[in-house]
Amino acid sequence: MAEPPISPQLSLKTQVWRFVATGGLAAVVDFTLYVALLAAGLHVNVAKTLSFIAGTTTAYLINRRWTFQAPPSTARFVAVVVLYAVTYAVQVGINYIFYMEFDDKPWRVPVAFVIAQGTATVINFLVQRTVIFRLR
Repeated sequence: MAEPPISPQLSLKTQVWRFVATGGLAAVVDFTLYVALLAAGLHVNVAKTLSFIAGTTTAYLINRRWTFQAPPSTARFVAVVVLYAVTYAVQVGINYIFYMEFDDKPWRVPVAFVIAQGTATVINFLVQRTVIFRLR
C-alpha cells in the first residue's frame, strides 16, 4: 500500500494532543497486557518487558504516521529502537522501584505503572519531536 503524501509539520499543540491520545491507547495495551501477565504468574520484570514491547510498538506505528506524519525510514526506525531501549530501561527500573516500595499496598501496580509510564512518555515525546521526527 502506498504511503499518503506527507502534509506540512503539525503545530506543537496538535502533536502533543495526538501524542497523548496515541499514548493513552498504547498505555491501555501496555497496562492490560501487564496485568494479565502478572495474573498469569510471570515475574514483574518479564511481564513489564512484554507489555512494554506491545505498547511501544503500538505507539510507534501510530505516532509515525499520525502524530509526526513521517514516511517509513530505516534510520528513523533504528533511532526509535535505540530510544525505546533507553526508555525501556528507565521505565522498567522505575516501575520495579515503586512496585517494591509499595509492596504491601493494593494499589502498587497502577501507581508504579503510572509513575514509570509518565516518565517514559515525557522522554519519548521530547526525543521524537526534537530529534527523530523533526523536519530536516
